[in-house]
This record gives sequence, structure tokens and C-alpha cells, in this order.
Amino acid sequence: MKSYVVIIGRPNVGKSTLFNRIVRSRKALIDDFAGVTRDRIYAEAEWNGKYFTLIDTGGFSVFDEDPFVGIIRDQILAAIQEADAVLFMLNGKEGITPVDITIAELLRNVSKPTLYVVNKIDDPKHETMLSEFYQLGIDKLYPISATHGTGVGYVMDALAEILPQEEEPKEPEGMIRLAVLGRPNAGKSSLINRILDSDRLLVSEIPGTTRDAVDTVFNINNKCYQLIDTAGIRRKKATRQKLEKISIIKALKALDRCHIAILMIDASVGIVDQDIAIARYIANRGRGCIIVLNKWDLAPNVSDAVSSYVNLVRERFKFLTFAPVLTTSALTGKRVFKLFDLANEVYEQYNVRIGTSRLNGMFREIFASQAPPRHKGRLVKCYYATQIRVRPPTFVCFVNIPDGLPASYKRYIINQLRAKSGLGKAPIRVMFRKRERKK
Repeated sequence: MKSYVVIIGRPNVGKSTLFNRIVRSRKALIDDFAGVTRDRIYAEAEWNGKYFTLIDTGGFSVFDEDPFVGIIRDQILAAIQEADAVLFMLNGKEGITPVDITIAELLRNVSKPTLYVVNKIDDPKHETMLSEFYQLGIDKLYPISATHGTGVGYVMDALAEILPQEEEPKEPEGMIRLAVLGRPNAGKSSLINRILDSDRLLVSEIPGTTRDAVDTVFNINNKCYQLIDTAGIRRKKATRQKLEKISIIKALKALDRCHIAILMIDASVGIVDQDIAIARYIANRGRGCIIVLNKWDLAPNVSDAVSSYVNLVRERFKFLTFAPVLTTSALTGKRVFKLFDLANEVYEQYNVRIGTSRLNGMFREIFASQAPPRHKGRLVKCYYATQIRVRPPTFVCFVNIPDGLPASYKRYIINQLRAKSGLGKAPIRVMFRKRERKK
């Protein structure tokens, strides 16, 4: 089994900075105030040939009035139970606090191998501040500067000695990556929790609860999926805080590494302009898409609303006409697992490659069925077509006058190609190029 290592500590001791340094990325958000990390963030890491999963957690607190304190604490306790080793971070500049003492007592009760890491020791002369921390009954302290990297190597060497030898993990073959996107409070984390039947992800009625992109890998019916929960995407005018803007950037980056985007819409509120803006992000990146009308149990007149709501979706999301529409309730679980039947269909079409002979037959039929309008008196001819990539299926049609095809005829070609190829649930792209004459 893969080893898990969790980083814990009170707020603002540098956990996310150390996390990013170890995994050699900026996966965890960092800012200069407490409480930035809320969900548990997972990433793969390696040191001295030891491969493990590193877990970043929110700041452990018992006194703050932040409404998330209790939930975050539960997340931390769950991560400790899951972990094979713990990195307990302390702030060398501020010394011991009552919260540090509470955490130390907690760790003694769980009996997990623990390395006590004193951060913000940015200069050798600061090591004199370490003596205070021995009051916690610790035999070995590891002074570091997570920002500058000083001392981190010694911590990792000690950690590698604790962990068992593991082979480098490989992504499961055929794993489908799904990014869950939507406006704040559309039910994204609730959907994932319902799927996982756990409280692995933090859920709250307060909009903006999820800030990081959180990855979860799991199996259903012997099929492997990766779910990426993302921050709610607000209107640009509403994203004035730097941290919120970073969250949106990370949500959009999640689109870049997923195969299928699950666009969550709050059916009890209806479709708003921001839903359409998010849909455009998905379409522009050429990702497969499933439109989920969540909170369907709260939607008005649900008995006769399905067909009219779907028609409204098709009308408002004209650039996502290929995306299946699913009504669900993450709260009750109704039709939630139908999502994976649709994901399998979309993924299969998203990876389709059509043989050149069959593809050219389709294009001949399309042009013969309805010829394009003449361009400045000249007939636009299609010579041949080829597929140049998958994810999404992308085709190039070589013609004599690429600029002679109006947008309406290009849409006609795509619609006909969908019908003839059976790619009704995946995005497809068709480019038109001028055929180069042989010299």
C-alpha cells in the first residue's frame, strides 16, 4: 500500500509552504494570513527513492471564532488517522502556544511516527530559539526554513528512513479525470462527498468554502476515476480579493488536466450569466462536459420541468449542445451515480479516432447533400479530410477556398459529422485549410 504523510500545525506556521517545496509545485495556496488551507490537499512526492502521498491540512485551532474551525479540525484528525507518518510544524519565531501543546498531546494519543519541525529558523543564530520547544517532551527537533529550503533535506532524510520502500506509483490505465466546476454553493463538494460516501471534502452552506483544487482517485465497477473539486467561480467584478482570484485560476487549470468537466448548476436558482461564462471556459478548452442540474429536489414544479429545463439549457448553452444533461440531488443521492454512465460514454467518444477512408466518405456525403454557397462566383470544393488528434477529436478538411465557407455552413458540417460519426456527446473540432499544390 502507498504511504501517506500528513503535515499538521496551527494556522500560519508554514505548512503549505513546506508542502509546495516537498512536492516541487505550487499546488497548495499560500498567503500571509491564517486559514488559507481548509480541505485536505493531496499530492505525490518522492525522496531518496521513497514514494509517498503528502497531505496538506488546515490550521489546527481551538479558540478562533471562524465558523470553519470545527470542520477543519475534523479534517485534520481524519488525515492523521489516514497517515503513516506526521510532520508537526511549529513556529520558531513565535514559540510554543497553547494550541501547540494541545496538538502535541493529541499526537501522543494516536501513536503515529512524528517528526517535530520548527519552521522560520532562517538563520543559524535563530537556533537558540529551539530550546523552548523541548518543553513538549520532544527528543529531536528539526529546524528549517520552508521558504528558503534550509534544513528541509534533513527532515526528508529522516522521513525516508521511517517510510517503507515503495515502487513509483503509476496512473491507472484508462483513468477518467473529471473536474467539477460551477458557481459558489452549487453543490460541488456535496456531490463528491455523496459519491465517496465520506466527509473527505469540507462542505458548508457558506459560499467560497472550497479554495483549492482537490483530487480524489477512486473506483466504481472496476473503473478508475479522478475527481477534482474546485473553488466556485464568481464573476470577475466579485473577485477582488487576491486569494479568490488565485482560486479561480486554479479552477481553470483543473480544466486543463481533466478529460471531462462536470458543470454544476443550482436548479433551485436557475441558469445565470456566470453559469454561461463557466460553460464558455469549458468549451474554449475543448473538454468533454456533463451539465448537472443539482438540487433538483428544490427546483420549482419539478414534475413537469425536466423537458422545459433541458430545452432552456440547450438554448442558453448553444456552444455545449453535445453535453448530456443530468438532473440530480447531491443531498438525497438521486441519480448521482448515473453521472458515471454518462462519463464513460463521453470519454469513449472523446477518444474516438475515425479511419481516413470512413472520414472522407462522410465529408463527401456532407458536401454532396448540401453544397456550400459560392464564394465570389467560385465553388468551394472539399478535397480530403483527416483526423489529427483526439481529446477532443479534431479534423482538418482541405479545401480550395478556406475563407469561402461561412460560419453557418461550418456549423452544418459539424452537426452532420456528429450525426454520421456517432459523436453526439463529445466536443469535436473541424479546421479548414487550403490544399498545398504539388510542385
